[in-house]
Amino acid sequence: MALRKIVLIPLLLAAVVLTAVLLRSGDTERKGLPVSGLPWQIDLLPDGNSKVFGLTLTQSTLGDAREHFGPDMEIAVIARREETGSLEAYYGRVTTGVLTGKMILVADLDKESVERMRQHAGKSTYTESSAKKYTLSPEDLALAYSAPIGSITFIPSASLDEETALARFGPPGERIRVSEQVEHLLYPGKGLAITLDKKGKELLQYVAPRNFARLRDPLLSQRKAN
Repeated sequence: MALRKIVLIPLLLAAVVLTAVLLRSGDTERKGLPVSGLPWQIDLLPDGNSKVFGLTLTQSTLGDAREHFGPDMEIAVIARREETGSLEAYYGRVTTGVLTGKMILVADLDKESVERMRQHAGKSTYTESSAKKYTLSPEDLALAYSAPIGSITFIPSASLDEETALARFGPPGERIRVSEQVEHLLYPGKGLAITLDKKGKELLQYVAPRNFARLRDPLLSQRKAN
């Protein structure tokens, strides 16, 4: 019983903290005070792109993200077995408006360029998900920083429940339930997919709305696999 209390208290505190932060940001917005970079502040552009966290998908580069969020960016090629992989930049902690969390930015880079970076990599290690992480050579960093951002994943520090998600982002255009534990809320017009996980961390994934199929199709495949 004592162990159960120890586990539950941090979860309850996390939920309370997130609710308080979201309410505070809402109050600030209503008062007309400038708050930018919030996850639900998605600017839709005429060309089918979108801007979120101060970055324009398919146009802003990894270098732009580094200037915006700071130099604590880990950049590498991440590849699972028998895959070319992708060029990814990772932040262990960023602040977006009044929220904090982790962020992963995936570059929109052709497979040939990614493969060359793998071949030039000085070393490789395994990630927690058993994918291989290839450290870029100094010569490839310039190309990496100039690569446009194809997608952004934000993992909020505090839990995001369904009620809060619907209040901030509105009703989804589609729901994909993978299991009793995991459900995806899809917003094609915003280029956004929210993953709600009752036992894990929630994910907010962003792509340009015109490229939403790249985000939706893997989620459908995940449901079929389960």
